[in-house]
Amino acid sequence: MKKTLLLTGIIFYSFFSTKIFSQDFKQWAQTPPMGWNSWDCYGPTVTEPEVKANADYMAKNLKKSGWEYIVVDIRWFVENDKAGGYNQTDPRYVMDAYGRYLPAVNRFPGAANGKGFKPLADYIHSKGLKFGIHIMRGVPKQAVEKKLPVKGSNVTADQIYSTKMQCEWLKDNYTVDASKTGAQEYYNSIFELYASWGVDFVKVDDLSRPYHQDEIELIRKAIDRTGRAIVLSTSPGETPIEKADHVRTHANMWRMVDDVWDTWPHITHLMKVAQQWYPYIQPGTWPDCDMIPLGRISIRGERGGDRQTRLTKEEQYSLMTFFTIFRSPLMFGGDMPSIDTFTSSLLTNKAVLKMHREGKDVRQLFQADGKLAVTSVNAKTGERYLAVFNISDNERPLVISVALSDLGITGKAAVTDMWTGKAIGKLAGNISATLAPHSCKLFCLK
Repeated sequence: MKKTLLLTGIIFYSFFSTKIFSQDFKQWAQTPPMGWNSWDCYGPTVTEPEVKANADYMAKNLKKSGWEYIVVDIRWFVENDKAGGYNQTDPRYVMDAYGRYLPAVNRFPGAANGKGFKPLADYIHSKGLKFGIHIMRGVPKQAVEKKLPVKGSNVTADQIYSTKMQCEWLKDNYTVDASKTGAQEYYNSIFELYASWGVDFVKVDDLSRPYHQDEIELIRKAIDRTGRAIVLSTSPGETPIEKADHVRTHANMWRMVDDVWDTWPHITHLMKVAQQWYPYIQPGTWPDCDMIPLGRISIRGERGGDRQTRLTKEEQYSLMTFFTIFRSPLMFGGDMPSIDTFTSSLLTNKAVLKMHREGKDVRQLFQADGKLAVTSVNAKTGERYLAVFNISDNERPLVISVALSDLGITGKAAVTDMWTGKAIGKLAGNISATLAPHSCKLFCLK
């Protein structure tokens, strides 16, 4: 009888603690994650020295402003990938005996002798930063073809895969069929490996369109099983709004749109799609505007040649204003050692980052006729924030006016331009701005 009670208690405790722990992931990103991702600069070709150089810059110049993640993006396990696309003709994959990808040593020499990304993660951690990687959902085709064993199970990779819903634009992997014995064990095995390396952040690609609910659940369980606080980012594409409740109970951040590059239509499309996501901006779970394509990008990138961002200064202000008041995760895509003074000012403005960190109740007031207004409230001070944008392509300026009552303000309010720090004075009734096309204003009212 005692043995039965003890066993029942263990089962109950295990179930209960897992359920509790499965929601702990929301504590790992109480404010929107901020970092750097290698994609906009280096596509699938980034190297260890380049990652370290960006980490060194962040630690010295941006860490004090809240930037902390260094993320190695796609195909770090391919020895012979190329810029401007992917080598899908004769890729040389690196993986272990269990069908788990390993860093290509010719690009990441610290991974030699089976060390994986641990030496690079240790280096980044020594700078007081956090380390992240990108992966594709699924099981490697090569592991399936070779019938490699799935660690922690009695099955092989060819017994857990499906060709259904295979990624359309990159054919490295097959879908993992969640109904198959060994499916959970495969995801367990790869996240066990990442945890042993010291990974703090994983961006999982090809999850959102179509929405791969079964694999998202496998991934959530695998991360929880490691016991390590690994932030989960789902990507890319327009996550279906009808899956909002599911994604926010499984991931810390999820993409709302495809890749955002340095053209104005990418930004206005994002603003349009974001309208449905305001109610889901919550601590620990963040709708994601994608990366910040500013500064020097596409050194060996997917879109175009080595360049400074094509966005005008006014468009850059608009991008950063929208990302920060919306409280999106901030993943800078430019090469940090090449950052110029203006770009640095966009990434380190104390008042703007305070709004990003401490805002709440983010909501859109209107988006029509080329005019957009977004507001939020500082959770600690009660200050009101207001961002107004001229998103029209017409050449003429627009006057954008917002009633203070729409911000919950009665009487007068002291107004400050947050980008310049200039005090505008006390206003009553309305706040107005005359904006050139593609420009914005960001105000603090108290």
